[in-house]
Amino acid sequence: MSDTGNRGVVWLGAPSFPDAAREALGNPQLRANLKRATGTIRDKRLAVASELDDWEDLRDTAAAIKQRTSRHLDHYLQQLEESVTAAGGVVHWASDAADANRIVTALVQATGEREVVKIKSMATQEIGLNEHLAEAGITAYETDLAELIVQLGDDRPSHILVPAIHKNRTEIRDLFTAEMGEWGQAAPEDLTDDPRELAEAARRHLREKFLTAKVAVSGANFASADTGTVVVVESEGNGRMCLTLPDTLITVMGIEKVVPTFADLEVFLQLLPRSATGERMNPYTSTWTGTTDGDGPSAFHLVLLDNGRTDTLADTVGRQVLACIRCSACLNVCPVFERTGGHAYGSVYPGPIGAVLTPQLVGVENAATLPFASTLCGACYDACPVKINIPEVLTHLRAKTVEGKGRTAEALAMKAAATVLDSPRLLSAAQMAAAVGGRALARKGRIGRLPGPMRGWSDTRDTPAPPAESFRTWWRKNKEGDR
Repeated sequence: MSDTGNRGVVWLGAPSFPDAAREALGNPQLRANLKRATGTIRDKRLAVASELDDWEDLRDTAAAIKQRTSRHLDHYLQQLEESVTAAGGVVHWASDAADANRIVTALVQATGEREVVKIKSMATQEIGLNEHLAEAGITAYETDLAELIVQLGDDRPSHILVPAIHKNRTEIRDLFTAEMGEWGQAAPEDLTDDPRELAEAARRHLREKFLTAKVAVSGANFASADTGTVVVVESEGNGRMCLTLPDTLITVMGIEKVVPTFADLEVFLQLLPRSATGERMNPYTSTWTGTTDGDGPSAFHLVLLDNGRTDTLADTVGRQVLACIRCSACLNVCPVFERTGGHAYGSVYPGPIGAVLTPQLVGVENAATLPFASTLCGACYDACPVKINIPEVLTHLRAKTVEGKGRTAEALAMKAAATVLDSPRLLSAAQMAAAVGGRALARKGRIGRLPGPMRGWSDTRDTPAPPAESFRTWWRKNKEGDR
């Protein structure tokens, strides 16, 4: 993947998906970690979703709300700005990653602080905020447990919901023991890999940051246009600490996260936890509207991030990905993700949703292999709580990728195939030639290595030899005379 300028999203220098996936498939520990974690979340989601008789109605309603929002996004964003401003907040508009980073950095510098605490946020990962703040001498501390693991390991997240899904408990214990002391309170010397002990070590490590930080940075799950209310849902309580204790709160939110009304949140707050963690409700659902004297931060800034979303909105097929609520249900059911992990996608957004979102945010030419990182099995569409037809968008982007390449060997082959399939005479001749050639290459009923560019097919597939007689020939000999 190549440098996409100000848009961020992709990891510079990351290999293409086929190369990265090939390497990931050679890591049995990674595959075991992924299978165990995704299988557990998948089963929990199915169980709690089946408890609701109106589950499909909720999905339909959520999809309709998101479609209406996309059609009138300009209206709802303007309404959101007016509502937030009226409630005492300040709204900033960021056209791309560089713009957003500049705004957030200036806001932090204006407070005179050199440290910020952060709530898990895909938007800030998308723009590379932590790295940009570090260049300005500001340290950002991740407070979500999984994000903390990733940060301590100088790693990259590999899952939307569980960024450290590629790590097992022993690896996390070793990481805490080696690195926690460099960032703050060290882990106990006798730390084991028991989950309770790991969580307690993280809690003690983060407590001093919560109590001393004056500035917090968050993302947002939703924001209602009519009231200006912003919503963050999480499971650990770190978000609640960041949203209430600091003096200044800066929220970076993709423009697609707005919903028309506060009442719409009822639908999404039923769908999101069940789809994401297999819980009936999020342990912590925090909502705030501007600022309130004596309660929470005294200054609130909302940074509305475009960064390719307006371009995506212009595509009538691809725009449906903007409905994503970042639940990661599609990742947990995807057979490709389960075997390769998130790093193979070379993007902040992994899995099926990343395969359709990333190419649109950065340009298909800059992530050309991602639309092909799928079997098109459709499991992601079935699992999506807002009914994003990911297979449809994948094929749409695949077509764009091929069309953008011009007269490639693949395009010429498809054109030749179309000509043959359109002519019964040519098809019959091709079948006869394939039968003769296939039998010549076959050994014990199987074709070994095919010649030339077809070698890529035979190297990874067990190809049976073609039958001596095609169905067309058999039909002509046995059935045509019966009519």
